[in-house]
Amino acid sequence: MEEILKIIPMRRDHVDAVYAIELGSFSIPWTKGEFYRELGSEHAVYLAASLGGEIVGYAGMWHIVNEGHITNVAVREDCRGQGVGGALVAGLLREAAKLGMIGVTLEVRAGNARAQALYSKFGFRPEGIRKNYYSDVREDAIIMWKYLSEA
Repeated sequence: MEEILKIIPMRRDHVDAVYAIELGSFSIPWTKGEFYRELGSEHAVYLAASLGGEIVGYAGMWHIVNEGHITNVAVREDCRGQGVGGALVAGLLREAAKLGMIGVTLEVRAGNARAQALYSKFGFRPEGIRKNYYSDVREDAIIMWKYLSEA
């Protein structure tokens, strides 16, 4: 029987699994405390990807006035390339539409072509650069935006 990927609201009991994914995904990882703080914020939307009851990815977004800012999207290394990241981004965009956001933005490493391709697939377009945004490696960030329909 094939396991079904579920995108669910992230909960406090997911933080240990999310933190492990964070450590395996980012050179400057967030702390567990930062995730707990985000989960307690009325301005944050966090989703988890569950496969067979295991958390294999997560994504977060801040709701700032009428815009969204994707803070992070990460997938467990052994589950990358299987549509988990796309399902998480689609989930965030559904939440953004429900909340009446007019657009969603994010920063992505200039050298991360895989992530850029994923965001482009969902209609995000490059609209600027933040020089040396990733200070640990002195890498630029590409600012990407997706404007949501007003319909």
